[in-house]
Amino acid sequence: MKAKIHVTLKNGVLDPQGKAINGALHQLGFADVGEVRQGKYIEVELGEKDKKKAHDAVDAMCRKLLANTVVENYRFELD
Repeated sequence: MKAKIHVTLKNGVLDPQGKAINGALHQLGFADVGEVRQGKYIEVELGEKDKKKAHDAVDAMCRKLLANTVVENYRFELD
């Protein structure tokens, strides 16, 4: 089973990387680009076959290591 995890900054948290990307896109001629928010994408291969146990394990991974839940949100899918 594979977990596909998306981690993004919470609304209201400053995103300097997003601002830098936005500025670079404007310099490259993409004037119509509005706000840019940057995040991370993580794939984790799991040996667990039980979907509920896999879900609980990935949720714990996100809370304990993969996301800083003070300033970041996370969501994931299991395939």
